[in-house]
Amino acid sequence: MTASGGSDPRARGGWGLRILDLVRAFIRFWAWGVGGGLLVAVVLMTAYSVIGNFFFGRPLPGDFEIVQMGVAVAAFSFLPLAQLSRANVVVDIFTQRASTRVRRALDFLGTVAAAAFSAFLFWRMSEGMIDYYSYSEYTAILGIPHWIAFPPMLFSLLLLFVAALITAAEQLRLVPETPPARQPTGAE
Repeated sequence: MTASGGSDPRARGGWGLRILDLVRAFIRFWAWGVGGGLLVAVVLMTAYSVIGNFFFGRPLPGDFEIVQMGVAVAAFSFLPLAQLSRANVVVDIFTQRASTRVRRALDFLGTVAAAAFSAFLFWRMSEGMIDYYSYSEYTAILGIPHWIAFPPMLFSLLLLFVAALITAAEQLRLVPETPPARQPTGAE
C-alpha cells in the first residue's frame, strides 16, 4: 500500500518511524551480532585453550586477558537491547498491588534512571579510557592496550542512552512500542 492511504501505521508514519525501526534493528544487531559473536569467539578460544592444555600441555597464552575484555565488551553490548525490550530486572513485589498508573510512572522513572546511568557511565568511562591511553597501560601477557576495550563499551552506552530515549517516548505514547522479537515456535 502507499504511504498516504495504506493501512500500515508505519507507512503513514513517514521517515521518522522508518529511522526509528532502523535504530531498533541496529541495537538488536549490536547485541546479537557484536555481543553474541564475541561471546561465541570467547567460548571457542577458551575451548581451544583448554584442549591445548589438556592434550599438549600448552594453553593459549593470555587467554584470561582476552576473556576479560571480550566478556566485558559483550556484556555492555547487550545493555541497549535489554532496555529496548524491557528485559531489565524489575522488583515488583512492592508494586504488584499498585495501580496501573503508579506502575507506569515507576517504569518511566526507571527509564529516566537508565538514561541518566548511561550518560554518567559514558562520561566516567571516557575519562578512564583517556587515562589508560595516556599512561600506556597494557595487559601483562599479551601486551594488549587496556584502552582498546573502551570504544565498543562507550558505543554500547551511547546506544543504551538512545534505547532509553526510545522507551521513554514509547511510554509517553509519542512513538509506537518496539515490536516484540519473533519467538521461534519450534515448528520452523
